[in-house]
Amino acid sequence: MSSSVMARPARDARRARAAVAALFLTNGAVFFNVVPRYPQIKADLGLSNALLGTSLAAFPVGALLAGLLAGAAIRRWGSARVASAGIVLTAVATLGIPFAPHWLVLAAVLFVVGALDSIVDVAQNAHGLRVQRLYGRSIVNSLHGVWSVGAVLGGLMGSAAAGLDLPLAVHLAISATLFSVVALVSYRFLLPGGEDAERAADPLPCGEDAERAADPLPGGEDAGRAADPEPAPAPAAGTAVAAGWRSFRGPAVRMLVVLGILAACGALVEDAGASWGALYLTDLHATAATAGLAVVALQVAMTLGRLSGDRVVDRFGQRTVVRAGGVVAAIGMGAALAFPSVPAALAGFALAGLGVATLVPAAMHTADELPGLPRGTGLTIVSWLLRGGSLLSPPIVGLLADRTSLRVGLLTVVAAGLITAVLARVLANHNR
Repeated sequence: MSSSVMARPARDARRARAAVAALFLTNGAVFFNVVPRYPQIKADLGLSNALLGTSLAAFPVGALLAGLLAGAAIRRWGSARVASAGIVLTAVATLGIPFAPHWLVLAAVLFVVGALDSIVDVAQNAHGLRVQRLYGRSIVNSLHGVWSVGAVLGGLMGSAAAGLDLPLAVHLAISATLFSVVALVSYRFLLPGGEDAERAADPLPCGEDAERAADPLPGGEDAGRAADPEPAPAPAAGTAVAAGWRSFRGPAVRMLVVLGILAACGALVEDAGASWGALYLTDLHATAATAGLAVVALQVAMTLGRLSGDRVVDRFGQRTVVRAGGVVAAIGMGAALAFPSVPAALAGFALAGLGVATLVPAAMHTADELPGLPRGTGLTIVSWLLRGGSLLSPPIVGLLADRTSLRVGLLTVVAAGLITAVLARVLANHNR
């Protein structure tokens, strides 16, 4: 085996990867501790499905508005500080949930939590990309897999707390303390310096990517980036970018709309498990501890899908995997709703999570590679539209549930899977 294949990232890079992975885990765990307690929150405040859905929609509203501030915060304080401190602030903000006396106050608290979460999300991804540049190969998918692990962990903690009838304030205080400590310890091992420090001297690829760089396969996921040479000295400021916008504005806009819809479908499916899974299982007469397992089932399946997703996409192609996943999500949830029972519901949420596991990363990757757009613009817009899907999902499902039943409201998951299967044709279907 060649020495290049044996090459390993430096110790500091490995420690930074572990640290940023810990941030992803805590980011997933903090809020998902709350999710299994929704039935209790709804009962304590005497809320209808529509009012609960409206309250929950405050989270993505805060995320939409604050997401625009994330870039400025990172430029001023750095992604490491923003991500770690942001997790602490998010954890502290969740402590306001048990003391909300009215749905408007609950909505206000969730607005703040959502705003902080969106800033943390951008910051941890920005830092993960810094570490990825040191590795010389993709590691971001695994970081998102670790986020899903955190969501599962948080969901299990919340379900256990509900089953033990632990007061919500005590439960969230334990969660906030634990994950704040993890975030603060992780900060010590994140990368120092400016956000562009690694761009100045990107290392040579290591491991499998060293071989791939020597003999690249055409049409791979990273082919566009890998084949592009280092940019020559820029022409007059903005000339190339302006030309790109003029040449590709129409196709780029249409693609961004479709990719945004795809990402929103993924957000809707994930939100269905988070916002309504416990309530649906409660309607099926599940215990409090069992009801909280709906989101756990979805996130476990999604985690497995994300951790294995790169290999599957390499073998079968991005378009094929996403399209098949949409069909799996639609059939799985459709069967669970057609034959309602607790085991069927848990299986349905699991299949829905597995089906959309690679959807959002695929939409974001395709958006980031669209020609004619300034770097990062496509990713930012699709992320914004994804948050829009998270905003619309809770009130839509809540209104459908109040007018008919929650079982009917969850047919939106089936619809999202079918839409994904149709629109997945815009994705590339090649191997890396």
